[in-house]
Amino acid sequence: MTNLLHKSITDAIIKSYYNVYNELGYGFLEKVYQNAMFIELTSLGYKVEAQKQIKVYYKNNLVGEYYSDLLVEDKVIVELKATELLMNVHIAQIMNYLKATPIEVGMLLNFGEEKEFKRIIYTNNRKNQ
Repeated sequence: MTNLLHKSITDAIIKSYYNVYNELGYGFLEKVYQNAMFIELTSLGYKVEAQKQIKVYYKNNLVGEYYSDLLVEDKVIVELKATELLMNVHIAQIMNYLKATPIEVGMLLNFGEEKEFKRIIYTNNRKNQ
């Protein structure tokens, strides 16, 4: 059996995703799902930050900023979508977040007509520096 990084947190995120999706369905804006996921995860006792700023540096100079939808326990970045299908551009977005931080696990959750989510891992030798 594979030992998944931050499995208990990602399991709770997936369970929360299904709870929110089953209650609200599809068709709302991402912000609605972000607020609902925040409520769901904090009610389970998790530390959750919404719209967490992610700064990108080049040679110690700030060259960009992103905002992740949710950061759970300072260990998992959650990016929410409300689109027909998850696309490569959505995966690239969360990969950028992971590359710019010491965080190694991301969850991409789509609140489209079909339930869809992806667990994304990004690690390299710079993560521990």
